[in-house]
This record gives sequence, C-alpha cells and structure tokens, in this order.
Amino acid sequence: MQKFYQKYYNDDNQRKFIIGINPSRHGAGVTGVPFTDTKRLESVCGIKMESAHTHEISSVFIYDMITAYGGADLFYKDFYINSPFPLAIIRKSKSSWINANYYDDKSLFNEVKNFMIESLQKHIDLGLDVAEVFVLGKKNAEFISKLNSEAKLFGKMTVLEHPRYIQQYKSKEKHLYIDKYILALKKSDDLIIKI
Repeated sequence: MQKFYQKYYNDDNQRKFIIGINPSRHGAGVTGVPFTDTKRLESVCGIKMESAHTHEISSVFIYDMITAYGGADLFYKDFYINSPFPLAIIRKSKSSWINANYYDDKSLFNEVKNFMIESLQKHIDLGLDVAEVFVLGKKNAEFISKLNSEAKLFGKMTVLEHPRYIQQYKSKEKHLYIDKYILALKKSDDLIIKI
C-alpha cells in the first residue's frame, strides 16, 4: 500500500474523488489499495506482494477501464478512489464467508455513520476536488447522499454502476460500461476511447 501511494500520489495535484462502498476481502482488504487485487497490483502497477495472491472481480473491470482511460499513471494523476468505510466486511453464508457492504445492515450503518462522515472528510482534506464526486453503485449512492445531506461534503454526485455488478451481471456489455465511465470521468465530446 505504501509503495502504491508513493508511486501514484506523492504530489500536490488536485484529483477528483471516486467513492466505492467498502474494501472487498480479496481486493483492498488484502492490498490496501481500492479495487486492486494482488494480480493487478503487480501486472499493472508494478508492485509485487509476496504475502498473498488474490483475484478480485471488481479489480478486473476497474483496470480494464483504467487501461481505456490511458493507463494507471494518467488515471491516478486525475483520480483518487477510496471508500467511506475502510474495513472489509464479511458475513457467513451457508458454507463460507462472503463480502458484505456497510449498508446491508441498517444498524451497522447507523453505528458507523458518524465515523464514515469523518472518514470522507479526511479523504477530502487531502485536497480533493469535490465539486463533483463519482459514486460507484446505486444503493451506495443512496447512503452517500444521506451522509452528504447531513455533512455537506461535496456538490454534484454522478452515480456509476458498481464494477462487481457489471462483471457479474453485465459482462457481455462490459465495453459499454467502460465507455460510460470514461465519458463521465472525462466529459469530453472529442474523446477517442481505446479498447
């Protein structure tokens, strides 16, 4: 994690804020880097993690989108991704542990709401541009909107489908979602997208 942040964020550039949900147990829950499993941490970012080897479905979409954007150097120069809740949450299913989201349990959300506002404020205090933020996931956006109504953290919220949803349910139209992300993030009429 330290190598990643030193490589991509060791400057004073102002970046736009992309807000996820909370780390997955195979992505940021292991690497400390949002939407980044150990495979992409090494293959795209050039940072090898010896202590673990993970594959995370959302990481696949995010890094395909980052490639279409122009690569990791350009993307991370323009954007900062993080979550309002910093810990991976899991719950027991019938026979195994699965990822859970901070909003799956309303009592959990109510318990951590103030902490999430403080966490978002700390991210913003890094010097992020919050005139418009990009929120991943429609249900996530409902809860982020509640936090924003209370704390007035940022201006416009642009909601994009969550990478896991795209990979799991819309993989045949993945290129359309990559285009949607790029158009939302770049907002340029003369954009040429490389896929």
